[in-house]
Amino acid sequence: MSAGDVRTIDKQGQWVNEVEGDPARSAGFTSRDEAIEAGRAIARETGGRHLVEETEPTGDITDPASGDGA
Repeated sequence: MSAGDVRTIDKQGQWVNEVEGDPARSAGFTSRDEAIEAGRAIARETGGRHLVEETEPTGDITDPASGDGA
């Protein structure tokens, strides 16, 4: 990938846009469509490519909860 390219991927049920060379612009979304729309917009702005990495949907966000629950 080149600087400005955007990769949209599913990470444990959350769709994430990763921007090559600009991690501050990377962001997560609960919806695939929302992430793709945002990824396309970023790629247009940066002049980069937008790649969507397809995976089997799980429907769950499985990031562990932080803290000790107290």
